[in-house]
Amino acid sequence: MKKAGIVLLIGRPNVGKSTLLNTLVGQKVSITSPKPQTTRFPIRAVFEDERGQLIFIDTPGIFKKAEDVLSRAVNRKTLATLDEEFDVVVYMVDPTRARSFEEGRVLGIVRKLNKPVILVFNKMDLETKHMAEYTFIQDEVAATYKISALKDKHIKPFIEDVFSRVNREYPLVDMTDSVTPALNMNSRLFLQEIIREKVYLFTREEVPYKVGVAVEEIKERDNGSLYIKAVIYTVDKRYRGMLVGRQGKMVKEIGMAARKELERSTNKKVFLDLRIEANHHLQEMLN
Repeated sequence: MKKAGIVLLIGRPNVGKSTLLNTLVGQKVSITSPKPQTTRFPIRAVFEDERGQLIFIDTPGIFKKAEDVLSRAVNRKTLATLDEEFDVVVYMVDPTRARSFEEGRVLGIVRKLNKPVILVFNKMDLETKHMAEYTFIQDEVAATYKISALKDKHIKPFIEDVFSRVNREYPLVDMTDSVTPALNMNSRLFLQEIIREKVYLFTREEVPYKVGVAVEEIKERDNGSLYIKAVIYTVDKRYRGMLVGRQGKMVKEIGMAARKELERSTNKKVFLDLRIEANHHLQEMLN
């Protein structure tokens, strides 16, 4: 008999929560980049197979200082998610990085959750030189798994364990007519997130996190192609210059990469009309 459950993904920034979620559901529902603070709101996505249905909540990472408006807003949204009803906690750890104050804060939150906790060591395809700093956590959890979310390695036993710990009536949601496994992401937000991911991937450390994207228009043309008009906001004119690039090279590269992914996601030809604007009120807009 099929069954269902709700699973909370928690961990410090950049441990691979979004990558795991995308690997599990088989398509992109949460953007990923080498930068922490990429996920700004909890993503709810559905994994479904012959065993039943799991709703995963991917929380934004919890930041140690939250010095600006954006970081404080992300922390509030993460902590609010912990008040929701769920069945299993998946606590993800990155043993390629040393333990930090952030990790201690996340562990403190996990210890207060009165649900079964599964510890997942991620990025096992890399050199895990800090593994010894985390092994003590295994004594405090229900089970431990070592995986590579990026390479889709050793995930099946982990999912089998998750299913063994849930017992809700199936299904929790009807996904028959859904075009994406993300429950709380409409098409406009999905497009914005794809574009924002490409900004992070192309700019690396050159542009700060104070970047936002707004999709102003989505129109299906008579030939079946999609016209998408969008703007990338940043906080300062100098960052606008970096995003535009010399002779517009950077914004063209961002736009081309976003367009290609959007075409793969929508199975339609996409024309992406993209511009860059500076807005010093951006942090308040993203709050």
